[in-house]
Amino acid sequence: MEHDHTAPSGSSTVDVLALVLRLALLLATAFLAGGGLLRAPGQRPRHTLYVLGGVSALLAVVSAFAVDVNVVALAIHVVLAVAVPVFPRATRWTSAALLVLVVLETSLGGTGVEFAIDTVFVAAAAVWFGFALLGPVTTAAVRPGPLALTLGGLLVLAGAVRFGLSGLGFDRRLYSTLFGLAVVAVVVLPVVVSVLAGVFKGRAYRFGAAAVALGFLAWSALGAIPAPPPLPVPGVPLLADDAGFPVLVSPQRPGRNVVHFPPSAGNDLSVGAGGLVTKAVARPGAEGTWADVDLPPGRSDLEIRHGGTTTVVEVDTGTAPGPAITDADAPECASAALGGLVAGRADVLGACPADALTPADGGALVKLVEFLAGRKPSALTLVEDDSPRGIAAAKLVRETSARTGLAVRPDAGPDTALVVVSGWAAGYTAMTRAAELQRLEPTHQYGLYLAPWLLNGPIVNAVASASLPLRFDPREATAVGYAVAVGNRFGGESPTLGGFRNWLGAGGAAAGDVQIFAAAQVNAMPMYPTEPHATGMVMDRDYAGQWVPDGTIVPITSVLR
Repeated sequence: MEHDHTAPSGSSTVDVLALVLRLALLLATAFLAGGGLLRAPGQRPRHTLYVLGGVSALLAVVSAFAVDVNVVALAIHVVLAVAVPVFPRATRWTSAALLVLVVLETSLGGTGVEFAIDTVFVAAAAVWFGFALLGPVTTAAVRPGPLALTLGGLLVLAGAVRFGLSGLGFDRRLYSTLFGLAVVAVVVLPVVVSVLAGVFKGRAYRFGAAAVALGFLAWSALGAIPAPPPLPVPGVPLLADDAGFPVLVSPQRPGRNVVHFPPSAGNDLSVGAGGLVTKAVARPGAEGTWADVDLPPGRSDLEIRHGGTTTVVEVDTGTAPGPAITDADAPECASAALGGLVAGRADVLGACPADALTPADGGALVKLVEFLAGRKPSALTLVEDDSPRGIAAAKLVRETSARTGLAVRPDAGPDTALVVVSGWAAGYTAMTRAAELQRLEPTHQYGLYLAPWLLNGPIVNAVASASLPLRFDPREATAVGYAVAVGNRFGGESPTLGGFRNWLGAGGAAAGDVQIFAAAQVNAMPMYPTEPHATGMVMDRDYAGQWVPDGTIVPITSVLR
């Protein structure tokens, strides 16, 4: 079996050849720029500058064949590298221009503070390289000893700021990832150089050149090495991409956890921890595949098997117990947590949507029952479950029905309306049964109605059409924005109400007026992609931002007062 473990860099996308060429080119160019800057006026350029100029130009040309480079920037680099030793009278100007080019190539698009510290580090390193090549010359304006201490201090300062911007902190990523080792190098090596400057004074340039060169290589490599992902936080559901596709682990606490894969990850997936492997399978009312995995306290490895490949994802469950999550509510709970993760928040999962009926959803159900009372079905067929939310919602529906004169009964009839206030699993079962009954005989002719939290693709698509009381319009920009965000981040996953609420956060909850929306599997004017059609017409039913996969959702009432 092939084992594909995560590379120490935190990513397998680093092109080793391109990285080596980049580092060699930048180091040779920095030595060349430093030597040209410090060459005394009228002094003939040493053979070393000719060699460095040729090496820098040659590496720049070779890089053009190995990686995609800007042709104009390449030409400028080659011209400047050759001009430094060839035109002695303009050496300092061409060296300064070449140094600016090294800063730009090192920063790789960095702005603000990052660009400033890039400039400080590269300029200080280049001056150090120049003195190491030509030997320090004492003048009235330049005293090599104090200057060495100054340059060492600048390198230390730049390294400290770079460490602060890395986001690593003092954790194991400093020694377990290539990015972390590079950060350690740019922090520690300048300290070594500063110590040498204090001990050897002007002679420190030659002794410290190797340390400065290694620090410069590490600094330049940081722009090309992907930063490692944040460490898993106990209690915060983990969203990882180590396997080449998204993986969601929830709640990431000791004991039973659910591992979720999007539909795009495929079906041949298994998950294991501690030697016990579980196949990921579909769950009623939920997209993708799911597996239950028992995780030990603290840090451990989660093995994900996809065909013949095994990938290891690091998890950290801590020691505190997690929330009590029933098997039926686990997918909805994980989907709600996913919304917060997509928004960039790392909230500890302490409760699930099924743990309580929110006032917004309770009010929507009251308006739904009052709306149905005006249509006068013979009765409401109520589907509930034993979750705290399901119990509270069923009680509220019964009380409102009694107040409005509607009967509530468990069995279906030809002139009843089906109202589902259960969780995802029972809601999906209720919809599939209703669809089957409607195919056999007239049933629920007053419609199929779902609680707001059941707005989920597999549930609403289990029937030709279903209605929901919602406080937001799934077609509006904010709702579509969430649908696109979660689809992009989690392999095309469809949006859910719980995820949308967590994505919005506490300050942006969707709590507008209630309208009844109908979700239906509609495909008007079906056409093949090769058929002529109007300019701008969207022919793909799976375009981004849909709340109902392969369908549509539209309001069928005005605001319910």
